[in-house]
Amino acid sequence: MTAVFAISSARDRVGESPVWSVATQALYWVDIESQRIHRLDWATRIQHSWALAERVGCIALSTRGTVIAAMESGIFEVELQDPPMAQVKCLATISHPQPGMRFNDGRCDAQGRFWIGTMVRDMGLASPAGGIYCLDTQGLRGPVLQGYITPNGMAFSPDGHTAYLSDSHPSVQKIWQHTFDGATGSWGPQTAWVDMQPLPGRPDGAAVDAEGCYWICGNDAGQVHRFSPTGALLQSIAVPVSKPAMCAFGGPELRHLFVTSIQPATPAPGFDAALDGAVLVLEPGVQGRPEPLFSQFPVR
Repeated sequence: MTAVFAISSARDRVGESPVWSVATQALYWVDIESQRIHRLDWATRIQHSWALAERVGCIALSTRGTVIAAMESGIFEVELQDPPMAQVKCLATISHPQPGMRFNDGRCDAQGRFWIGTMVRDMGLASPAGGIYCLDTQGLRGPVLQGYITPNGMAFSPDGHTAYLSDSHPSVQKIWQHTFDGATGSWGPQTAWVDMQPLPGRPDGAAVDAEGCYWICGNDAGQVHRFSPTGALLQSIAVPVSKPAMCAFGGPELRHLFVTSIQPATPAPGFDAALDGAVLVLEPGVQGRPEPLFSQFPVR
């Protein structure tokens, strides 16, 4: 059994987008529904939080030492000051194809672009209005990919030539591979990779380790799964919450796996309700990779 501990001092409504900073030795993540960015200092275990004006779907860290936040109306650069103060600047706005949408999962590629998915907030509508957008020096472009209900699980292989993407909606639950051209920032055709319908949990947020294996949270099943580059299920780790949301490697040697979680509407039997919404940490026995920083700020 792998030991799993809660590391956060509070409980999030929808904990998502953990990102480890090598420079500051701190973990950053968001609570989407509480409209907050959190930071946990590894050495002291002190947590600070900043409230923003909109829901924050996901974040990336930048070469300026700021946080890039994909929110509801656009993407913003956030300078975290003494809590609870933050300086917020809009980098790009978005016109969603229908009302009630926001950004969701996202990640930087090795070239410093920020790729982000959008979704209709009400998953009960099962609307495939979601798409994948890119923020780079040219501004916000896209959607470069379309037709998603709840795009999730975005990650890149260590060599940067393969991109992963999932749709976590209960009616889909699939993970795809795409060829990826880092020089041009273009995605190849969608290729079926893993069908999670027969596996425990819906595919949510993901990370890739130093060996090129893909880790993804099994939301609703209290599992974190590890797949080989060929799509073979190598390992499943049980966590004490029913809704693990996204995982990220971090810690001083990138050997810890942090897992954010969501508070279910009704506590699920067989899980520890007191930990719902916590950030969990475990040591999975493999090393992660440093997360790329956002560097392609739009040129105005």
